[in-house]
Amino acid sequence: MQRTTATPGSSLGGARRSLPAAERCADRPAGGVAGRGRAPTARGRRARGVGVMAASTLGSAWGPLRLGVPGLCSRRPPQGLWVRARRLPEPAGSGRSVAAASGPDASGTDRYCLELLRKRDYEGYLCSLLLPAESRSSAFALRAFNVELAQVKDSVSEKTIGLMRIQFWKKTVDDIYCDNPPHQPVAIELWKAVRRHNLTKRWLMKIIDEREKNLDDKPYRNIQELEDYGENTQSSLLYLTLEILGIKDLHADHAASHIGKAQGIVTCLRATPYHGSRRRVFLPMDVCVLHGVSQEDFLRKSQDKNVRDVVYDVASQAHLHLKHARSFHKSVPVKAFPAFLQTVALEDYLKKIQKVDFDIFHPSLQQKNALLPLSLYIQSWRKRY
Repeated sequence: MQRTTATPGSSLGGARRSLPAAERCADRPAGGVAGRGRAPTARGRRARGVGVMAASTLGSAWGPLRLGVPGLCSRRPPQGLWVRARRLPEPAGSGRSVAAASGPDASGTDRYCLELLRKRDYEGYLCSLLLPAESRSSAFALRAFNVELAQVKDSVSEKTIGLMRIQFWKKTVDDIYCDNPPHQPVAIELWKAVRRHNLTKRWLMKIIDEREKNLDDKPYRNIQELEDYGENTQSSLLYLTLEILGIKDLHADHAASHIGKAQGIVTCLRATPYHGSRRRVFLPMDVCVLHGVSQEDFLRKSQDKNVRDVVYDVASQAHLHLKHARSFHKSVPVKAFPAFLQTVALEDYLKKIQKVDFDIFHPSLQQKNALLPLSLYIQSWRKRY
């Protein structure tokens, strides 16, 4: 397929380039799970077959983009939608907004988790606010647990100290399942969530183990390693969220697998400027070698075409995973859709990076989307992901 050029900010009506790297994903089995908390069964293998069939019908990864909220103007939101969306707490809000979100009976540990999410994972915080009220506090606990693990790497100067903190969380999870959690706010809330929903220990341990591997500060050797990181962290988090919502469905699991991989890839892209400021590059080495790009090119914030090609290939893989996840839309229970609202933020980033012609260091990519709360609310109201 011949490549066409586009200027930054051009129309999103067509693909900018062909997708040699992204199309390879369609040849691999869709999803990474046969069912939560169980070994793969014949039923799971059949479900993976469904994923492969869905992947084969998707075509080009970028294609005519459906980013944002499709058909927004075709249906009129209920009266007062904008007013209610504006009431969602802001990132720099006061303690009052946190208390309002958690309700009048919120405990101190619950508020601690809310505050941690509001500061460190604002997108996850907004998505959790739109979950059913009875599931919200458990979702906050899960995401706060993920934040605690994610910030270990950047909060320690030596790997040994990081390993000690990881070991603390391993022992904490063991103690939680023995009904003996330590006196730590996130641990206490996580213990409540485990008791309330009988959460699968395996997924919590997979998150911890992957964060431990990530302490090595080594770049991903290939795109598969980056996808594995997303599967073991973000997808595991989504499997647990589905358990909180009381959903056991193979199609929902496969959608969660693809969304988690897309989240892992987008997180790596978004963090590239920050990592570069600390003399680190984690983008897949095989894609860099394919385009003749060195780590030094990223450290110098090069805007060469080859550097943009690397970013394009990696971003295309994330976009393809989102398309795969949406191929299960009609089969996934509607009750599971709130767990997948983070696709709104993922698409927002992919749309912005395409508009700037895959210049990963463009200042606009570091700006927060002020309309994200409204977009999330509309997507939730329309029961889409």
